[in-house]
Amino acid sequence: MRALLSLGLAIVTVSLTGCAGYKVGSTAAFPSGQHSIQIGLIQNKTLEPRLIESLNNALRKRLQQDGTYKLDSRGESDVVLTGVITRFDRSPLSVQPGDVLTVRDYSLGMTAKLTVKDRATGKILFDREVSGRTTIRSGTDLASAERQAVPLLAEDLARNATSLIVDGNW
Repeated sequence: MRALLSLGLAIVTVSLTGCAGYKVGSTAAFPSGQHSIQIGLIQNKTLEPRLIESLNNALRKRLQQDGTYKLDSRGESDVVLTGVITRFDRSPLSVQPGDVLTVRDYSLGMTAKLTVKDRATGKILFDREVSGRTTIRSGTDLASAERQAVPLLAEDLARNATSLIVDGNW
């Protein structure tokens, strides 16, 4: 009888501790009254062109896909996301076999400082640098490979930013 009681107590304890990290309801990082977000001005402080459009489109797409907040473009949103692209870099990853001077693969990186502000109070709800990375094979035309990779790079940054903003892991 005592063994049965111990077993029952152990099962109840394990069952209750398994739910310790569970959250009931929305995991939204912002207070419960805020339901819409607007993507405001994104600035580019790097010398690389075409980054703003790619990042803006990727952020819009990711926030719409997530669905936690309604994307507002009329200026009536609860919160506004703004940002500054602060870094764009290219690092060699691998070289051509037999030719150590010719780079074959590059890693592209982009960092943006993103800020989410409550429109009504002006309170800053999120202020953090977020990065994204992708890999390209240069081939014979590095500029063309970079141009094709910028949307993928922006998509990775937007995915990281959306998960941080929505889930509140900051």
